[in-house]
Amino acid sequence: MSVPTVSKVLNGRADVAPETRARVEELIHRHGYRRRRGPGAGRSPTIDLVFHELDSAWAIEVIRGVERIARSEGLSVVLSESGGEQTPRDAWVEAVLGRQSTAAILVFSDLAPDQQARLTARSIPFVVVDPTGDTEEDVPSIGSANWNGGLVATRHLIELGHERIAVIGGPTDVLCSRARIDGYRSALDSAGLPVDHDLIRSGDFHIEGGHSHGRDLLTSPDPPTAVFAGSDLQAMGLYEAARELGVRIPEDLSVVGYDDLPVARWVGPPLTTVRQPLTEMAEEATRLALLLSRGQQPPNLRLDLATNLVVRQSTAGSRPR
Repeated sequence: MSVPTVSKVLNGRADVAPETRARVEELIHRHGYRRRRGPGAGRSPTIDLVFHELDSAWAIEVIRGVERIARSEGLSVVLSESGGEQTPRDAWVEAVLGRQSTAAILVFSDLAPDQQARLTARSIPFVVVDPTGDTEEDVPSIGSANWNGGLVATRHLIELGHERIAVIGGPTDVLCSRARIDGYRSALDSAGLPVDHDLIRSGDFHIEGGHSHGRDLLTSPDPPTAVFAGSDLQAMGLYEAARELGVRIPEDLSVVGYDDLPVARWVGPPLTTVRQPLTEMAEEATRLALLLSRGQQPPNLRLDLATNLVVRQSTAGSRPR
């Protein structure tokens, strides 16, 4: 093939036949080719930021962190959504290659191996924030202490005297959701309390999931006296279910959320929640991506930031029924 054709593929140009592109990509992968260029050379002053979906206040906190660091470095942020899919479309990878972005940050998303190889071959570093699954050791990622978050949330409810504690987690195939529920189980085990599988629900991290599972739990023959919601948004859905059913928070039901979104302090009553440092996670991911773009190798490619319990007014001691 001609040098211009190979160059077009390397630079993400669209005017290449699909079969030709596939052949060049296969050769790049087979030979382990990786473009070598000096720091900043040939790159556009942009950071690509892609979310699996953009319809929550959770995303705003992450955008704020990425934008803050990008702005301080004189870079612009290109924002994309993968339509709810946990792996971005190939069209997104093509766009990143075409822009020759300085770096890419993926939130609640994971790259397919061939997508990783294509970005790596063009020396475009990427960092994953809150990976949905177990990433390879060489995949840079920033997360938080989800297991400990689930532990301290449940332990707080146990210390208030609750024994019948439900959890509304996220999707079962998402790593952070599984870790939070594992922390919940560990807290119950440590306190000598049984794990009732009827009280463990898998939601979607959204208000609707919290509302649906909340109504189901609160109308069961033996409802819980406390619920650990795997996200603040699910806690808000649970609040609405409780209101509809005449269940008072915290008099009849204690609720703990997760994330500590700004709105958590303004709902009634203000929500006790586990603070996940979303903005700080995004800032660390951006710093790491820029460090890699300069050809520097940090001591750690994977980092989990601490979580902590923020006690407000949605939890109280358990009352006898």
